[in-house]
Amino acid sequence: MSERYQRLEHTADVMVKCNGSTLEECFENAAYAMFDQIVDVKRIDDVVERTIEITESDDCDRLYAFLSELLFIMDCENIVFDSFHVEFKGDSVSCIARGEPLDLKKHHARSEIKAVTYHMMEVNREEPSVTVIFDV
Repeated sequence: MSERYQRLEHTADVMVKCNGSTLEECFENAAYAMFDQIVDVKRIDDVVERTIEITESDDCDRLYAFLSELLFIMDCENIVFDSFHVEFKGDSVSCIARGEPLDLKKHHARSEIKAVTYHMMEVNREEPSVTVIFDV
């Protein structure tokens, strides 16, 4: 477990709650938590950078689209990330994600995440936190 997130009890999938001083930091921590389930993120060097832009009108839709886009990049480009800088602008989320190509000998595979889910997803703006379940 990391200080950036808590892994919560869930029957079959992976459920995490991510806190932060801002909602942007919560989104960053959710992305970190997702990749920390996939590989040992402490072994990732920041040699590749990707910029992500998401526009959705709802906080849960933004979180879902943001995490799903990162998962899509990992699946298509074989890149794992450990560093995220998120900014909100109206209904848009902008993120600079840093990481490197996946190397199973270096990164130590943990679990395969098939998808981000909406089930039990929560986004709290007042006391910044997000809760998300990953389908494994």
